[in-house]
Amino acid sequence: MADIVALVLPFFGLILIGYVSGRIADHSAGALGWLNFFVIYVTLPALFFKLVSRTPIEELTRVDFIAAALASTYTIFLLVFAIGRYIRGNTIAECTVQALAGCYGNIGYMGPGLALLAFGEKAAVPVALVFCFENAAHFIAAPALMAFAGGDRRPPLLLALDVARKIITHPFIATLVGFVAAAFAFEPPVALQRLIDYLAQAAAPCALFAMGVTLALRPLKRIPVEIGYIVPIKLVLHPILVYVVLSFVGNFDPLWLYTAILLASLPTATNVFVIGQQYGVWQERASATILITTVISVLSVSALLFAIKSGVLPPDLFP
Repeated sequence: MADIVALVLPFFGLILIGYVSGRIADHSAGALGWLNFFVIYVTLPALFFKLVSRTPIEELTRVDFIAAALASTYTIFLLVFAIGRYIRGNTIAECTVQALAGCYGNIGYMGPGLALLAFGEKAAVPVALVFCFENAAHFIAAPALMAFAGGDRRPPLLLALDVARKIITHPFIATLVGFVAAAFAFEPPVALQRLIDYLAQAAAPCALFAMGVTLALRPLKRIPVEIGYIVPIKLVLHPILVYVVLSFVGNFDPLWLYTAILLASLPTATNVFVIGQQYGVWQERASATILITTVISVLSVSALLFAIKSGVLPPDLFP
C-alpha cells in the first residue's frame, strides 16, 4: 500500500498545488491559456512522438485493441445518453454532454503521466492508441449529435470541414507522425532529440498543475441530480466494462489491459465543460461533474492501482 501512496500522492499532489494556486492567486481564467496551449500542443505531442516512434510498428496496428476500447467507451456513452433521454427526459443536446461526462475520461492531462508512472514507458503505446482514437471519436460524435439536436445550425459541409479541421490540427497528429517514424525506424538528430526529451518531461507536471488551476477557477455551485448515476458509471462501470470486453476479445499483453482499465477509470475530462460551453448546454453541471469525479478518483484510482499491483485483479478474465 505504501508503494501506491508513493505513486499516487505526487500525482494528485500536483493537481492540489494547482488548485490551491488557482484559489489564492489573483489571475483570471484567461491567464491559463498559454499554459494549456503549451501542454496540449507542445509537451504532449513531444511525449507521444518520443515514445511511439521507438515502438515496433506491429504493436501500433492492433486494430482489435482499438476496436474493443472504443466499443467499451461508446457502450457507456449510449447508456448515459439513454438514461438522460428516456428516464430523465432531457434534450438530445443535454444528453450528449451528459454522455460525454460519463465516457470521456481525462486521458490527455492525467492519462499519460499516471500510466507511465504506474507501468513505465511500455504503457505509452496503448495510451497513445486510446488517446488518438477516442479523441477522434468524441470530436465526431459531439458536433454530429449537436447538429441533429439543432444546436449547431451550420450547413453539413461546413460542419464536416470543421470536424476535419479539429482532427487534423489536434495534437494527436504528433502520435501519427510517431507511427510513421516507427515504420521507417527514423531517429531524430541528437539536438532535436534532446529538445523533444525536455518537452516530454514537462508534459505531466504542467498538465496536472493546469488541471488543478482549471478546477479552482470553476467553483462548485450546485450538485446536479445526474451526478448520482454519472459518477459510478464513469469511475466504476466504465473500467469494469473495459476489463470485461478486452479480456473477452483477445489475449492482450497484461500491461496493455491494465493501461486501458486505468485510462477508463479516470475522472471526466475538462474538455466536456469546453464542449458544453461551446454549445451553451449543461455547462455548470459539467464543471461540477469534473470536480466531483476528480476528487473521488483520488480514492477510486488508488484502489484500482492497488488491485493491479497486488495481483487482486487478474490480467485476463477469460484465460
